[in-house]
Amino acid sequence: MSKLENLPAHTDSLLRFLTCGSVDDGKSTLIGRLLYDTKTILADTLTQIERTSQKRGMESVDLSLLTDGLQAEREQGITIDVAYRYFSTGTRKYIIADAPGHEQYTRNMVTAASTANLAIILIDARKGVLTQTRRHSYLAQLVGIPHIVVAINKMDLVDYSQAEFERIRVTYLEFAEQIGLQRDGRDISFVPMSALNGDMIVDRGSALSWYQGPTILELLESTPPAHSERTEPFRFPVQFVCRPHASDNPELHDFRGFMGRVESGQIAVGDEVTALPSGLNSRVKAIQLGNTVLGHAITEQSITLLLEDEIDISRGDMIVKTALAPAPVKQLNAMVCWLSETPLSSARTYIIRHTTRESKAKVGSIAYKIDVNTRAQLPAEGSLGMNDIASISFKLAQPLMVDPYDVNRATGAFIIIDEATNNTVGAGMVQA
Repeated sequence: MSKLENLPAHTDSLLRFLTCGSVDDGKSTLIGRLLYDTKTILADTLTQIERTSQKRGMESVDLSLLTDGLQAEREQGITIDVAYRYFSTGTRKYIIADAPGHEQYTRNMVTAASTANLAIILIDARKGVLTQTRRHSYLAQLVGIPHIVVAINKMDLVDYSQAEFERIRVTYLEFAEQIGLQRDGRDISFVPMSALNGDMIVDRGSALSWYQGPTILELLESTPPAHSERTEPFRFPVQFVCRPHASDNPELHDFRGFMGRVESGQIAVGDEVTALPSGLNSRVKAIQLGNTVLGHAITEQSITLLLEDEIDISRGDMIVKTALAPAPVKQLNAMVCWLSETPLSSARTYIIRHTTRESKAKVGSIAYKIDVNTRAQLPAEGSLGMNDIASISFKLAQPLMVDPYDVNRATGAFIIIDEATNNTVGAGMVQA
């Protein structure tokens, strides 16, 4: 395990992370403890959950109420919807997604995991690795979360036993090897803890002196920023073409800037770029961030690009570096999680929304469904139900500029929209 002195703090960066695991493993309590011990709970919120705890006959504050926001969740003491919470430690900002543990809410888990850069997978020390632990670990592997923290909770109920901790750690590592969770640059950390008592979350406590590794918060503080794990190609989906014709400034009459967000990679003035799907080439003449002129731009910056040549580019096109340009495709192979109560129909036409571009799509074939519990490939029989995950091929009306999801999470993901209702009915990850 890593020593604390080897864990650098990544200041001024945002970390999106997910908590998941089996029902009643303490996910909501863990987040509540994080918020409580980092003193990021507003006084009126704390007063409200104190009253709710008293009504339920509890002697201490039920910190899980901080994330179980729906009335049904509070009444049942379970998590149903994904709850997002925001906090800062003074050195870093965080967005937490508390995913439900029930199997019927798999779609909620996938939605929360799609933007996470770290997953905290909770395990009840009394129960060890369960089916839902395996399910959520597989989903974390499927959506490409690079950093995994296995939090072995409720250590107070097993007398803080180091032997129990080691037994669970070995069992989990054997399973992680089977599903490939340890490959592809992912790292796995193990932390014994008690969310109820606060041991090894923000404060170390005194009951786990045999554990010399970092606390949960120390791991969060030291996790590398998103997009830093590997070199990513430059991808810039165009959101808007800026042509200020009505400006009183004559210098702006010929201004033509392409506005959007850098989804991956970086770009500098003078770089040769290609506009897709047209394939036309140019060079970057200038980069603007608001009223600031930049020499280069990096991932997740929202910028305006100006090019040396007048080439036809509109919303939905993608600007890439010429040397690393993907080939536009009109057939797509992807792993899809079906989110809708209405089953997928091969006879219907759907809309695929990828970055800022849309295309009508028909289902070409469904190769197989995944049994998330056993990871076995099952026949799909031409349809998918809610929470099903399957390998599907689509035929597209318009070309899309995609990367394999395991190469680029930003341009390897898309959503499926029902063109009749405009509801999001599926989420996909492009396969190589």
